[in-house]
Formats: sequence, structure tokens, C-alpha cells
Amino acid sequence: MKEVNTYNLLEKSSTTPNSGSNSKVGFVSLGCPKALVDSERIITQLRQDGYQVASEYDEAGVVVVNTCGFIDSAKQESLDSIREAMDANGKVIVTGCLGTDAELIRSSFPDVLSVSGAQQYESVVSAVHTHLPISYTHNPKIDLVPPQGIKLTPRHYAYLKISEGCNHRCTFCIIPSLRGDLVSRPIGDVMDEAQRLADAGVKELLVVSQDTSAYGLDLKYRTGFWNGRPVKTKFYDFCEAMAELGIWVRLHYVYPYPHVDDVLPLMAEGKILPYLDIPFQHASPKILRAMKRPANDAKVLDRIKNWREICPDLTIRSTFIVGFPGETEDDFQYLMDWMDEAQIDRAGAFQYEPVDGAKANALADHVDPEISELRHQLLMDNQRRISEKRMAAKIGSTQAVLIDQVDEEGIVGRSKADAPEIDGLVYIETDKELQPGDIIEAKITAADEYDLWGKY
Repeated sequence: MKEVNTYNLLEKSSTTPNSGSNSKVGFVSLGCPKALVDSERIITQLRQDGYQVASEYDEAGVVVVNTCGFIDSAKQESLDSIREAMDANGKVIVTGCLGTDAELIRSSFPDVLSVSGAQQYESVVSAVHTHLPISYTHNPKIDLVPPQGIKLTPRHYAYLKISEGCNHRCTFCIIPSLRGDLVSRPIGDVMDEAQRLADAGVKELLVVSQDTSAYGLDLKYRTGFWNGRPVKTKFYDFCEAMAELGIWVRLHYVYPYPHVDDVLPLMAEGKILPYLDIPFQHASPKILRAMKRPANDAKVLDRIKNWREICPDLTIRSTFIVGFPGETEDDFQYLMDWMDEAQIDRAGAFQYEPVDGAKANALADHVDPEISELRHQLLMDNQRRISEKRMAAKIGSTQAVLIDQVDEEGIVGRSKADAPEIDGLVYIETDKELQPGDIIEAKITAADEYDLWGKY
């Protein structure tokens, strides 16, 4: 479960809403990085069709809101964003995960122009053409769209989505009903996009999907071609090919299948980042079974130990749910003890929240919200202590740092252990001139629970 991230390219203006006489499209993108990639694809197509991206609501002929609908708080964030766009502009196209509930959206906002679900790129583009027609013909020799497409992230990193959907049926999750079963992109298409991004100067690719380690399963690991040679549409083969790009490659949403073990040597050899984002969700076998997640916690601990023996620099990020129906004090303590032993580097925790359509709603013994809140606080306090100890161990070491920000407030970057927006930062002291996208070697001088300070 992820918190909602908002990529609002628009600002409010004191002027009246636009009459729709221009070719500018406003965009609000909500939810996880996978939804951000959807937004990038839509914007790229619209730019190729001759549209521009608006920076203010009153500049936009229409506003596209790409929604999130995973949990109630995300739904509310999406509805609030639609309301803001309607108030500020009045011509709104809704898409994304919440778009699957068209009745809810149209009952709340009967004047929205169009409603479509996740991945329905063509519907969004068609709606823009219908409600904001332009006579202008795009001239690729004049109006250049970069080969890598339009990106909403800074120029030096980008998200690379390798598949859609998920074959699992976790009882707390409705992703399959929103995005369907696993559909992997052909390996040639994925690698061509990765190559274009690397050629454009991207220094870090963040691999995302609903289930990254299942990549290619639906295609029976079909062999494709990249740079004139065969490559299987398979997790390990994909990682091996990505290593050839010579840039940082970070793996997100990795389900802990046994074949994930095979990738650890690539990390130990520096070919891809020593970083695994694995949403374990819990540790109690009873709760994991109720969630319909892998329930062999002891084996997972053994694997984590083995991973770190192969790759001592490995960073493990995870998410956990507390207060799941049926979670007792013993179950929660089991999770706390497991985390002490696992020593997860980066962890986020969420209180269980019923989601319309999720099977967990029908489970017995729902946990009192006050107890769930207390458990959340205790778990995060415990994780803070674990993180503080692991961060302190880095003092005196030299860490590769990718610079994200250079301004009057200082120089800020991320180490190999830090994904953007969800992990820690590295604050750099130097008298050298640096630019976003530079990779430096910094001597770590101080640390707190999540961040590092270094000299260069």
C-alpha cells in the first residue's frame, strides 16, 4: 500500500476559467510511480499530436486528472483533485484507477467531459481531441518531442514500467480488478525505451510494475531481440540486459520468488543497484495466510541473510500493514521480533484500511482503529531505531551519491540505498560546482535516522 503522490503541473490563477480556445492541456497525476508512467505516456502522445502542456488552470483548454483509487484516502485525494480542477477550469477529463467507478465520479461531478479507467490511453487522447480540437498539424521537424518521450521526473532519473496488472489475489488488494492480470511488455520494447532514456542522459532508471519479479511469466518467457541479439522476456535476463546500459538500475515492487536470488550476484558485481523493494506486508504466518501472501517467514529470514552474504551492501526496502483483521497482540509482536531479526533498511507501515471490493472486508475480528494506530506508532518507532543504527554504521565510509538538487539552500543527493521521494537524502558539503545528475563519491561525516551528511 502506497501513499498518494501528487504531480500537479498546474497552478491556480485569479483569472476566470479558460474558454477552451487554445491547444494547452493541464495535467494532474495522482498515485504511484506506475500511474506517473501512464501520465507520461498520455502527455507524450498529446505533444506528438500538437498539444502543449499548461502551467496554470486558466491556460488549459481541458484538464486531465489521472486518479488513484486503491484505498479510501487515495480516492478522497482524487475526488478533491477533480473538484479543484472543476472549480478552477470547468473542463475536466478523468482517467486512472478511480475511473473504473464511473458512477461515483459522474454522481459527484456530472459535468466532467469523460471518464476512463487505468491504461486507457487512447480514450484519454480521443477525449482531448473531441473536447479541444485543434486544426494545427504537428511538424516533427519543428515541434520536437524527445525520443524518450515527455517525462514528469527530473531529467536525470526516470521510471521504467515493464508490465501491467498482477496475478496474485491478496485479500487486502483490488489491483487486479483495477488493472487486470499480469501483462508483460515485450523485452525488446522495454530495452529500447531504456536505451533511449540512457542515451538522453538519464542516470538512474527505476523499474516499476505491479509484480516486477513475475516479468515475462504471462509470455512464457518468450525470446525477444535487443541490439540484434536474443534476450528472454524474463526477470533475470532483463536485469542482465539492463546492466549493460552503464547507469543506475533500481528494482521496485519485487515479489520474493526464489529466482530473485539469482539477481544478487549482479548487485554484488555492481551491475545493478544493490537495492530490493520487497513489500513483505507482515511476518506472522497466520496473518500472511489471511492476506494470501507467502507465509514461510523463517525461510525469508534465511534468504535475507543469504542475500547479505552475497551482497553486503544490499539495501532492503519494504512495506507492512498493521491492524489487519484477526491480528492479535501475539501476531503484532511476532512482526516486531521479525523486523528486529531481519533488520530491514527502509520500511514504511500502514494501518489496515478497508477497500471496497477487497475480500479482507469479510474477515472476522477487525482491529479497533485506536489499537491499529498504536501498533503503527510502535512499529515505526522500532524501525526508526533499526534505521538509526544502520545509518550510523555508514559514517566514515565513502558513498556514491547522485545529485538531485543544487540551489541556494544547498546540495542534496541520494546514495545507492535511496530511491527518490520515499527514502533518505544525502546533504553534501563541497566547494566544487555540481549539477543535478552528477554522480560523486562523498565521505560520510554524519547521519540521523534516515539521512546522511557528506563531504566532497
